[in-house]
Amino acid sequence: MGLPVRAEITGGEVSDYKGHDALVDEDLPDAKVFIADKGYDSDHIRATVEKRGGASVIPSRSNRKQAIPIDGFVYTLRNQIERCFNKLKCSRRLATRYDKTAASYLGFIHIVAARLWFRSLST
Repeated sequence: MGLPVRAEITGGEVSDYKGHDALVDEDLPDAKVFIADKGYDSDHIRATVEKRGGASVIPSRSNRKQAIPIDGFVYTLRNQIERCFNKLKCSRRLATRYDKTAASYLGFIHIVAARLWFRSLST
């Protein structure tokens, strides 16, 4: 369905690896498939997903010596993730980051995410 489950704020210069580590939580259900872009191509992330019983569908970076094949059909489902970000950015306050503090910005992300969830449940 492409709906947000959890959000964290990191610095603009922080790599996707650290963003993944901030979102991994024992309270969330284990994902069967972890779909991500090349920014998440790391052995650590792949091992974490496999340890939790899932399969990772992450294209290899161009500098990886041995490319890891992915299931192209499953990777096309990543479009739903991009659509979720597009729906979040429909809120102008979120897209332009009017909030001064990270806490208030994250709070507004939670409000917009809840609104998306309510819309999906009502239809």
